[in-house]
Amino acid sequence: MDKNIIKETMLSLEGVALQSTRKKYFDYVADARLDRSEPIESDEQAQAEIASDLSEALDDTLHDHKDKLDKLKEVDFGPKSTVTEGALVRLSGRYFVIAVSTGKFTCDGRELMGISTKAPIFEAIEGARTGETVEFNGRMLVIEDVA
Repeated sequence: MDKNIIKETMLSLEGVALQSTRKKYFDYVADARLDRSEPIESDEQAQAEIASDLSEALDDTLHDHKDKLDKLKEVDFGPKSTVTEGALVRLSGRYFVIAVSTGKFTCDGRELMGISTKAPIFEAIEGARTGETVEFNGRMLVIEDVA
């Protein structure tokens, strides 16, 4: 599996998520603005306050997507022999990319998932090599491949 394609796929998916969140954010911000030139009814005030709260929550999500994009750009996706940042790891038949946390995504016909170096499972598998067994949450897992 070409890790450059994986990196580009992750960048693309994160970019789309950023744009979608940005649009939602600006929509909510616009909804939170009240026309001060007219009398404001209580339900309009309540809706504006809810929209304001949602825009604040989306602001955190915006920063999260931006941080993930920045991180993906700096991660070295070159070949790896141990589980470290930038590695592609097959664990229990599943593929994980050690970079940033993501939902499941498909690349080159395979399902992958990104995990960050802050994820608890990364602590369990960090430094492991192909064929080694690690323990995570009381289960023994075999590192099937590291690339």
